[in-house]
Amino acid sequence: MKRYVYIIGFFFSFFCYYTQLFSQNSPGLISGDFDLNMQTYSEDKSIGAEAVDEILLNNAYLNINYIKGNFSAGIRYESYLNALLEFDNSYNGNGIPYKYLNYKIQALEITAGNFYDQIGQGLIFRTYENKRLGVDNALDGFRIKYNINNSIHLKSFIGKSRTYFTYAEGIIRGGDIEININNLLSLKSKTKFILGQGLVSKFEEDNNPIFNLPKNVAAYSSRLNIIHGNFQYFGEFATKLNDPIGSLTLTENNYAKGNAIVNNFTYSQKGLGIVFGMHRIDNLEFRSQRAKERQYIINYIPTLTKQHTYSLLALYPCATQSDGEFGVQLDIFYKIKKGTFLGGKYGTKINFNFSNIQGLEPGNINDSLGNYIEQINYSFKNDYNDFSPKFYYSDGILYFRDFNLEIYKKLSSKLKMNLIISKQSYNKDVLEGKTPGTYGIIESNIGVVDFEYKIKKGHTIKVEAQSLLAKKGDGSWSMGLIEYTISPNWFFAVQDMYNWGNPDTEKQIHYFNVDCGYTKGANRFAIGYGKKRAGIFCVGGICKEVPSSNGFNLSITSSF
Repeated sequence: MKRYVYIIGFFFSFFCYYTQLFSQNSPGLISGDFDLNMQTYSEDKSIGAEAVDEILLNNAYLNINYIKGNFSAGIRYESYLNALLEFDNSYNGNGIPYKYLNYKIQALEITAGNFYDQIGQGLIFRTYENKRLGVDNALDGFRIKYNINNSIHLKSFIGKSRTYFTYAEGIIRGGDIEININNLLSLKSKTKFILGQGLVSKFEEDNNPIFNLPKNVAAYSSRLNIIHGNFQYFGEFATKLNDPIGSLTLTENNYAKGNAIVNNFTYSQKGLGIVFGMHRIDNLEFRSQRAKERQYIINYIPTLTKQHTYSLLALYPCATQSDGEFGVQLDIFYKIKKGTFLGGKYGTKINFNFSNIQGLEPGNINDSLGNYIEQINYSFKNDYNDFSPKFYYSDGILYFRDFNLEIYKKLSSKLKMNLIISKQSYNKDVLEGKTPGTYGIIESNIGVVDFEYKIKKGHTIKVEAQSLLAKKGDGSWSMGLIEYTISPNWFFAVQDMYNWGNPDTEKQIHYFNVDCGYTKGANRFAIGYGKKRAGIFCVGGICKEVPSSNGFNLSITSSF
């Protein structure tokens, strides 16, 4: 505890010093935010929910930031007493894991302490925070940025990656350069070109008595962004040198180099938007400490599937497979004009989305003499095996596929409707790490209808109905929601998810929830009660397992 008192005193001294240094008339600006989440846990054998000894679990965060001219500083206090069940139990206790000092002068920016950053789309490096996922891998170290004539952007950093209240053993060094060709060469062309090149190196001592492991592991990425009128292209290629991760055994340890390629094409005009994406990933997982869990990952591979907000559409989310996958996605947005037969008085918005994610060409695992052991469903290299899969393998194992058609229409001045029809294929064995052949592919057909009616000024009611039809997994589901909002202060919601098609009749359960909340300015209070199913929760292709629970929850957020 004394250590944290010293840290707070250190930052307070800086605040006072810079306040006196720059001006007597302007003391600077202090801002921040507070976030509290509490939940009770009651035993519920019907859904497998367990009670906890503490009865009440808690996650709390307090951010305080100070800005004075070109100088800024901040700290974040976190408390897990104890952490909510869906969080890793390594989040335990309280402390100040995040603190920083920042100074900007003209084209130069210097940061000391903790910071978040990424190179390109994050293929070789990304540090970020997501409270819902329980992810915070902020770097603790030093970063410098410099902008040369608004044409060349330079960045360099060094530090260690946060994991819970500690830091990984690996030392992360990185640099990035981004060049705006048009600005650099004073081109007046309508086509803009932006180039980027990044490098990240991890240093980690080799203390393994059996394997000869690399102390330095490098990863590189090159990117190109082209903008011409309504068209835009972004492409990035990344490669990572051999770095075995996870369990260190002869058959599971992967010494292969990793690589990835990402391509995104977009076109937009009034009433029309088209996005096409493609990526190929082969063994591109970068950890700040090789023999640790996935919480030590310091790179990010963007997902190529639609990020759903409706409950049943997100029941089987797709997790990006860094071992190897080939994916494509097509997103089309179109607005039918007002006054037409389909557009009606207010116009009609249509969104079509398709995505397909599959495995790469399978390789073989051989022993030290080259004898065949078994086939695997992803690319694999080790000391005794060298295999490079084809760029595209048409017979690759299906991981995930979905078709989505969404129609949004304003029916009158008071009534709005959102209609979604979806068909999904979900490989539960691959995406949830199950034994091959246990569940197979879950095929589901999903329908959503959402009505929002404005009763009078400030009073709105929302009615939502969802249905998921499936024969495998947990079978079929239905979901209904009624939400009443009194703007700008109050909301009330009642929701029920019913697993009526579960092949196990004892698991044909209602997951009932009720919530209400109050908002006043920058303050928000919400309380609720209900059951939550165990399952997979994902954000942007990053997923975690969430246990079932039954109890009350309280949420308080505030900013100042």
